[in-house]
Amino acid sequence: MRTPRGKLLLVLVVVLAVAGTGWGVGARLRSPADEAAARRPPVPSLVTVEVERRRLVATVVVSGTLEYGSPRAVSLAGVVGGMAGGGEAVQRATRAPRRGKLVEGAVLMEVNGRPVFVFAGRVPMHRGIVPGAEGDDVRQLQKALRRLGHRVPVTGVFDQATVAAVSRFYARRGYEAQQPTLELRQRRDELARSVRTAREVLATESKALDQGMDVLPLKLRVTGARRDLKEAEQALKSARAQYRTAEDVAGVEAAESAVRAAEERLLAAEQELAQARATPTTAPTTAPTTGPTTGPTTGPTAAPGSAPTAGSPADTRLLELRVANARADLAAARSALERARAAAGAARGKRLAGLEKAVRAAREAVAVAEQALRQARQLSPARLKVANARSDLAAARALLAEFSRTYGTTVPPGEIVFLPRLPVRLHKPAVKAGEPVDKAVATVTGAGFVVSGSVDAAEAERVKAGLAASIETDSGTTVPGTVTAVAGRDAKGAVPVTVTPASAKGLRALAGQPVTVRVTIGATGGEVLVVPVAAVVTAADGRARVRVETAPGRTEEVQVRTGLSADGAVEVTGDLQPGDRVVVNSG
Repeated sequence: MRTPRGKLLLVLVVVLAVAGTGWGVGARLRSPADEAAARRPPVPSLVTVEVERRRLVATVVVSGTLEYGSPRAVSLAGVVGGMAGGGEAVQRATRAPRRGKLVEGAVLMEVNGRPVFVFAGRVPMHRGIVPGAEGDDVRQLQKALRRLGHRVPVTGVFDQATVAAVSRFYARRGYEAQQPTLELRQRRDELARSVRTAREVLATESKALDQGMDVLPLKLRVTGARRDLKEAEQALKSARAQYRTAEDVAGVEAAESAVRAAEERLLAAEQELAQARATPTTAPTTAPTTGPTTGPTTGPTAAPGSAPTAGSPADTRLLELRVANARADLAAARSALERARAAAGAARGKRLAGLEKAVRAAREAVAVAEQALRQARQLSPARLKVANARSDLAAARALLAEFSRTYGTTVPPGEIVFLPRLPVRLHKPAVKAGEPVDKAVATVTGAGFVVSGSVDAAEAERVKAGLAASIETDSGTTVPGTVTAVAGRDAKGAVPVTVTPASAKGLRALAGQPVTVRVTIGATGGEVLVVPVAAVVTAADGRARVRVETAPGRTEEVQVRTGLSADGAVEVTGDLQPGDRVVVNSG
């Protein structure tokens, strides 16, 4: 028998079941109007984005690999050691290149026991440097030796000072500079013997020529003529040095003495005349009469011993005559002196002319005697042998001189490698000990890192050397850098790009790993108005416009000017404000 509470629960369950069934049926049953409204498309709405003010930065992404910069294959320019003189036929590495840092003067490797040094220089090693060699490679070597502390003048000539510096450099590194090989020493001895033999042959043939004909009188004549010429030239030289002979000197001196005596006599006469003129003669005075006179006196009578009366002129006619004669004597003496001097000069000219004539005659005699001797020798059958012997001697001497010019301490072409910059890093050895050295021996790189990548040709037009870049590693590290090279195209048409990090700190462990580089190709100076690129529409008149939402469902076109674009946004200027909403679709 059921209780009242149980009955109540049963009724409640039935009611709920009936209500649920009614709701389900009602939900599934719709009127035709409701069905049409449900199938109608929704009312289209505008997709808008707010106008922002922010700084834009345009970048180009380059995928590349971080590696050491400036890889360069290193090859030897020629033989190492003295093999050029006939040594071993194969060059073998006896000490292989080793990874690590290479500084100036370091030993790159050893070939057949000889060192290969590294120096800084842009002129590649292209020849062996021998004594007397000149050029930019020699000057480059001299500068390198000076940087390493060796005193050597930078002349561009491989002289003895440079040879000594090279020898000291080798010795400090525990090696000996390349000396002439046994073959070269033997060759030099052979050339010296050839010169001695040619000299002996010439002496023998010349003796045979002299003995084969009676040329002794002609040789004596040549000797005598040369002696006479020498004496005549010496006499002419002495006569030119001596202005007058002893006889001429005596005659001129006598004439000069006569001139001086005449000058003295003239001076004495002139002084005596001047004195007489300066002292006038006095007239006689009348004395008193002391005794009877015998007759009338007609005039005053001068008493004996009476003094003359002052004021009477003196008689200077005799003195004037003496002065005139003295002047005439002086003129004659001077004329005689001029004649003596002229005679001495004429005698010297005549004497020099005679001596010059004697010199010319002596020279003619020498020429005649030498010509006679030559003609006599030319008639000898041994003349051709003597000429050939002279030619052979000259040729042997020329060969010895040419060989000796480059003989001595040398720098073989393979013992120095010039690299544009040092230090460098030996990245990869290419030859092992015991292997022949007939190709590149190693690859060196710079001490710094670079990122090598490429971009599409279209983007490459915007990437220029000198642009700033950001290098991102897989570990999240970001390192600033600079684009250092953009050039050429690879096989796929992409343009290679090289980026150099600003610092190598923390990059050593990442060498060889891929990185991402973002090259900044443009940026705004500050914050600017920015809208999505999709919001800008170019009208038929060529002007850019955006649609600004002014009210729900209502828009207004605003003309703008575009600037830098980056990451889907573009800089705009116009009648816009931050917060304005621009339409990015036309729905």
